[in-house]
Amino acid sequence: MTDAVKSWPVRHFDSEEAVARVGEGLLSRTLPRSEWTHEAHLAATTYLLLKRPEIDLDTELPGLIRRYNESVGGVNSDTEGYHDTITRAYLYGIRLFLNEADPSAPIHELVNELLHSPMGKRDWPLRFWSRERLFSVDARRSFVHPDLAALP
Repeated sequence: MTDAVKSWPVRHFDSEEAVARVGEGLLSRTLPRSEWTHEAHLAATTYLLLKRPEIDLDTELPGLIRRYNESVGGVNSDTEGYHDTITRAYLYGIRLFLNEADPSAPIHELVNELLHSPMGKRDWPLRFWSRERLFSVDARRSFVHPDLAALP
């Protein structure tokens, strides 16, 4: 884990409404860009998985994130914006986490627990992908398989 990864404090969610605001803000492209953090990515994905099952995230999440990025002035290019491999790794990790979580827990508690789990850490994908492979243009454009270890 790099020092840069260690130095970021985890931002928690204090209510179900806070998680819903992020998830719905992604969908409607109204979430302020400054709030589109690592934690917000995971909260929005968790929210969509649990509360919006009509959305096929395997198919639709890439476009949702790309459109959101563009709506707040971001660019989806070979060097910034949407990253397919990281997005799909975390989608897999969130599902893995939720398979073992208490389904009756409030969603903000699930998200906060996820953020402290291995799957919620900023460096979780680097357990499976080398930095060179994960941050390659190919990995940003489309999913590339891990080169260090298989996903659990």
